[in-house]
Amino acid sequence: MSACEVAQPWRSAAPDGTVARMPAPRAPAVNATAAALLGLLHEGPMSGGQLVAAAGERFGAFFSVTRSQVYRELPALAAAGLLERGEQGPRASQKYVLTAQGKRAFRAWLAAGRGADSLRSPLVLRLLHARTLGQKQRAELVRASREAYTERLAVARAAARGERDPYRKAAADFAVAHVRAVLKLLDAIPE
Repeated sequence: MSACEVAQPWRSAAPDGTVARMPAPRAPAVNATAAALLGLLHEGPMSGGQLVAAAGERFGAFFSVTRSQVYRELPALAAAGLLERGEQGPRASQKYVLTAQGKRAFRAWLAAGRGADSLRSPLVLRLLHARTLGQKQRAELVRASREAYTERLAVARAAARGERDPYRKAAADFAVAHVRAVLKLLDAIPE
């Protein structure tokens, strides 16, 4: 290579001297929790605490993201080059910034979504095994769950009313329907 030539990893010289353009590097595959964080970071830099709050607000009704999951994923995403550390915030909170590679990984995750989801509901699991509880414990499980889901229904309805984006509106309407379905399930349980 001459002094004027610069190594370009996306170009390759063939044995006959021609130069071929290599495909852009593929973004690493991410899991659903990582994708949730990458999606939120499209809105701008956020700290782990801000991501936990935003996840609960945005899609907590149908996809839970725990604090421990967020703080486990952030360093892994940064190590994979999908995030960079941004400015440090108050109380030593670290903000993270989405990289171009992170945007590619997120788009690849979005495009790969085919097939049915699996439902993971601790409440349904408890109800399936409720026969092992006493009558009072079963009644309290149903009562407390009904109360929690009634409150959640009010929040879901408010979110659905205010949403203008058609995709987010569809997701908000789904959250309302899901909460109604859980309440219907609880109502079907004999006292």
